[in-house]
Amino acid sequence: MNIPQGLRYSDDHEWLRIEGDEAYIGITDFAQHELGDIVFVDVDTVGETLDKNETIGTIEAVKTVSDILMPVSGEVLEFNEGISDNAAAINNDPYGEGWIVKIRLTNPAEADALKDAAAYSSFIGL
Repeated sequence: MNIPQGLRYSDDHEWLRIEGDEAYIGITDFAQHELGDIVFVDVDTVGETLDKNETIGTIEAVKTVSDILMPVSGEVLEFNEGISDNAAAINNDPYGEGWIVKIRLTNPAEADALKDAAAYSSFIGL
């Protein structure tokens, strides 16, 4: 299971990579493994400011459909169009090509409450 250092992790299995006042959000390797083959991602919140734990969109796998939640509050700036054509990128590279949205942080301190790699590893039982 790949759990990169330097990212923050939510209890709902989203990751957050902060770059200044912006951040990228995706789902963890654990989450994509549990979902199975991902076939479609729907995000219709670009341009909206969402609170922590609000729904960004949905992710559809062969087995199920799951909500993607905001690990922190922010304005959704961009959807990764690359996964529109190739949702499997989330399975193949969840922390790179498989990112889902880019946001502008509205309360950067919220990231401090998220798990680091060691705490997330423990949380999922590794």
